[in-house]
Parts: sequence; C-alpha cells; structure tokens
Amino acid sequence: MQWGLFLVALLPIIWLIFSLGVLKMAGSKACVIGLVLTVVLAIVAFKMPLVDSLTAALEGAVMGVWPIVYIIIAAVFTYNLTTASGSMATIRTGLSSITSDKRLLVLIIAWGFGGFLEAIAGFGTAVAIPASILIAFGVDPILSATICLIANTTPTAFGAIGLPVTTLAQISGLNVQHLSYLVAVQLLPLIVIIPFILVALIGGGIKAIKEVWMPTLAAGLAFGVPQIFVARFIGAELPAIIGSIICIIVTVWFALRYERKHPSAEATTTAAPKAKAFVLAAMPFILVFVFVMLASPLVPPLNHFLTSIKSELTIYTGAGASPYVFNWISTPGTLIILATIIGGLIQKMPLGEIFKILGKTARQMTQTLITVCAIVALAKVMGYSGMIAIIAATLVGVLGVFYPLIAPLIGALGTFVTGSDTSANVLFGGLQRQAASTLHDNTYWVVAANAVGATAGKMISPQSIAVASAATNLQGQEGTILKKSMTYFLGYLVVICAWIFLSGLFIHMLHI
Repeated sequence: MQWGLFLVALLPIIWLIFSLGVLKMAGSKACVIGLVLTVVLAIVAFKMPLVDSLTAALEGAVMGVWPIVYIIIAAVFTYNLTTASGSMATIRTGLSSITSDKRLLVLIIAWGFGGFLEAIAGFGTAVAIPASILIAFGVDPILSATICLIANTTPTAFGAIGLPVTTLAQISGLNVQHLSYLVAVQLLPLIVIIPFILVALIGGGIKAIKEVWMPTLAAGLAFGVPQIFVARFIGAELPAIIGSIICIIVTVWFALRYERKHPSAEATTTAAPKAKAFVLAAMPFILVFVFVMLASPLVPPLNHFLTSIKSELTIYTGAGASPYVFNWISTPGTLIILATIIGGLIQKMPLGEIFKILGKTARQMTQTLITVCAIVALAKVMGYSGMIAIIAATLVGVLGVFYPLIAPLIGALGTFVTGSDTSANVLFGGLQRQAASTLHDNTYWVVAANAVGATAGKMISPQSIAVASAATNLQGQEGTILKKSMTYFLGYLVVICAWIFLSGLFIHMLHI
C-alpha cells in the first residue's frame, strides 16, 4: 500500500517536470493544472477532507501573494525605478569602467551581488535584480535567467539573514552554531565550482575559463572560506552576508588587475562616474541593504518592534493548523519598496512618477501571481495531506545505510515543490534527524545535508523559474528556462550527494 501511495504522491512532481520541461507549457497553466491534480489525489488517495484540501490550497495561495509575489514586485520595482531615473546607466558605466569582460561582470553581479541580495532579503530578489542588470549589459534574457538561477543556489542556505538554517536547527532540535558550521563545510566544494560554471556559460564554453581562472577561483574561495569561519564562530545570520561582501571586494580587485593586463576598448574609454554620482545612483540598493539589516534579528529592539506589527489569520482547517502571520512592515517586500521610494526621492524623482512605476510593475506580474500562488498552494496540499512525508519515508525504508547518499535529494525535493529552502527544512528537518538516529549515523551531518540539498532544488523550482521569467520579461517561457537549468541541477545534485556521502564516511576522522 505504501508503494502505491508513494507513486501517487510523485504524480504532481512528475506532472510539473513533464509539463514545464517537455510540453513547454506556460508556468501559470501547468501549475494550476498541477494544483487541481494534487487536490484530487489528496482527497481520493490520501483521504484528505475536501474542506481541508481547499483551505490548505487557500493558505498556499495567500502565502504566494504575501510575501512571495509582493517581494518579487518590490525587487523588480527597484530595478525599474533605477532604470527610469537613469541610475542604472550610471551603475552600468561604473561597472564597465572596472571591466567590460562579461565573464568578470557575471562574477560580480550574479555571483557576488546576487549572493548579497539573497543573504539580506531572499525570496527571489537575488534572481530578479541581477538578471535584470545582466540584460542591461546585453546578455540574452534566457541566459541571464539561467545564470542567476544557478548562482542563486549555495547562498540560499544562509539566505534571508540565516533563516533556513536557523529554522532547520529549531525543527530538528540541534545546536544552530554547529549545524551552521557543517552546512558551510558541505557547501564549500559547490561554492568553488559554481563560479566556473557561470563563466563557462557566459563565455560560451569551458575554453572561456582559461584566461580568467584565477579571479574565478578567487570568487569562490572568497565567498566560501569566510563563510565557514563566520558560521563556526558566530552562527547562521552572517555567513552569506560577510562571504558575499568579501567576494565582491576580491572579485572587483581581480577584475581591475585583469583589465590593466588585458585592456578592453570599452573599459579603457569609459570614464568611471564620480564616487558621489555612483553612490547616488546606487542609493535604492544601498537603502535596501540598510533597511533590511536594521529590521533583521541583528538589531533586536527594532526587529522586535517591527515584527510585532502583524496580523494573524487561521486559514487551514485541518489538524496541526496554525495561524498564518502577515508581517506588514518587517517583510522584505515592504522594506524594499520603502527603500526604493526614498532612494527615488533622493534622486529627485517626482513622487507621482515613482508610484506610477510601482503600479506598472505590479500590473506586469499577473502571470507570475497565478504561477506562484498555484505552486505554493500545491506545496501546501502535498505537505498537509502527507504526500511529502510518504515520499521521504519510503526512500528511508528502501535505502537503509545508503540513506545519507540521498539525504540531499530529499532536501532538493522539498525546495522543488515549495520553492523555499526554509520550507524544505521545515518539511524534512525532523525526518532527517529521525533517519540519522535510526541508522546510528552522524545526526548533524545528515541534517545539514538537507539544507545543502535544498539549495539544489532552488535552481529548478517552478517558483524560482517564475521569478526569473518575470524579471527577464519571459512569461510563458518557463519550460525553456527549466530545460536549460535541468542539466546543471542534475550535475549539482550528483556532486552534493557524492561529496556528502563519501566525506560522511570519514566524519569521525575529520573531527568536524
């Protein structure tokens, strides 16, 4: 019977992959059909009451609107405003004066800056904003979306001020600092590899790496090594923030050195904007950073005040229901919109024009709204009905001592379905600890593997792809983006599983 339920539970996932990757169906249509299929399966096969299935879907749809689509609108609004004010041209000129080599620009924008955005805000900002900037540099929209989806993997483990790992520690009852350290250790090989993949993609092949292998390697090490030390001695909140900042500094330094040795016509003839002009142009992004940091748990008094401004509403009617919380001010969406409005005013933009851009941005998101609401609703139904649990439990039972080999796969599955590393850790954190205990394996290592595996699922999650398609104005081409990303996802997952399993065999020898 369990095998039958296992196969039934897989059907929504199979449908999403088939409809988006093979049929190339628009995300909005594929996800709505997937939601209907999931609700029917939950009622028929998993005996979920009709009202519970509908309210589970409603809770997911509400979550899709708030905070996810709200944050996407905020992120794209920031880009649209800086473009309309002319600030994006100034930023582009500033970056071009460093280097016009797209390989190095990708490392700075998609990898370093994208990692920084993920660290402070999360929820799609790290895909939406860098993808838009890359397009401004003349990068093909599909390629921009793919690059940013691949770049937005490893940083998500400590994204949104460490929320995924902090949540995983709470769910699994483990020490957050030691768990953070092991997550950072497990991520290091991938953090080193991904910049090379990004350079190869933007350069059209592996040969593109040859001339810039040193800055590419430095971009990975500068992100990954500080992250390990910060996680080990401080905890989950700062690893990605400090890692990304050091990465940007190091990569810019290498880019300047490279440009001096290999001067390009554009960088040589492009006069760098004055520091004051560049800071003014970047003011919305600077204020986003300041606002999100001030509202984060790193500033407890302000964080407690802002998070207290909230409303609670119980939507799901089934067992284990808890009120859904609307954080009106502390959500990154509100903070980003406020920062962007203030940044626009500092740049002397009329308030009416600013709100006109905001309204136009919101109207652009209709298809994205449908896609995201449908996929999050689907995830909620799968979670509440027990579909996710039966998939994971079956894999544990079948693999036995080889379970650690696929522990990251379970985390990836969680993110693929929910679109969130945090949600994947909520779904499977307890199961990973229980599996490790049953198998007498290293509990911290196996639970950390869930967080690391969850970063892989981010690359092909329909929710992430919806963000990428919205930011690059490719609504309806989600299947093309998924197909292009799938090969890299599979390679990423193989590396994760092999590295975590093999290194886990020597965990006691490594003393970590």
